[in-house]
Amino acid sequence: MTGHPVFAAVYDRLTRSAERNFLGAHRAWLGARATKRVLDLGAGTGANFPFVSADAEIIAAEPDPYMLERARRRAEALGRAVTFLPDAAESLSLETASVDAALATLVLCTVDDPARALGEIRRVLRPGGRLLFLEHVRLDHPVWGRVQDVVSPLWRVLCAGCHPNRDTVAAIRRAGFAIGDLERYAFGPIPGPLFVRGEAFPA
Repeated sequence: MTGHPVFAAVYDRLTRSAERNFLGAHRAWLGARATKRVLDLGAGTGANFPFVSADAEIIAAEPDPYMLERARRRAEALGRAVTFLPDAAESLSLETASVDAALATLVLCTVDDPARALGEIRRVLRPGGRLLFLEHVRLDHPVWGRVQDVVSPLWRVLCAGCHPNRDTVAAIRRAGFAIGDLERYAFGPIPGPLFVRGEAFPA
């Protein structure tokens, strides 16, 4: 069994303050737009589940078995019916054009191959479907951006493969999506926008 048992065990505690003060509001914004049949990509511990409309069908794809088990427990605690898939983002077992929305929250920083993952998202989205994303990105700052580059190898080891220095917005556009709504947010004392939130549609 592969995965990150320690990171999965502490993830919710590590992010509790950020979820309460920042991330939760953005998950709510995204969840309100995730309707009908929704793919929660890299669902982690299931942090998006409470924010997705109760009448939407959730399919949670999460390759880390330790994260997946915690997501199952969260769904049970919420009384929420969720279909779980042990799929990596780059290789989804869903049929082509089979979901109405794809949620990607703090996951495109972690996938091994962002271009392939985004290609899979395009494949499984139905015509008119949307990608809803919340990600942290490389800072457009001469010092802090370079700091992200330098710490990236160690950060990936400590944080279950997370790359702190990806230009995810550019990757989404390169994958053939048109971004219809995009907001950038600073976080804490770090200068410049560290987070991006938005929705994108296959062009």
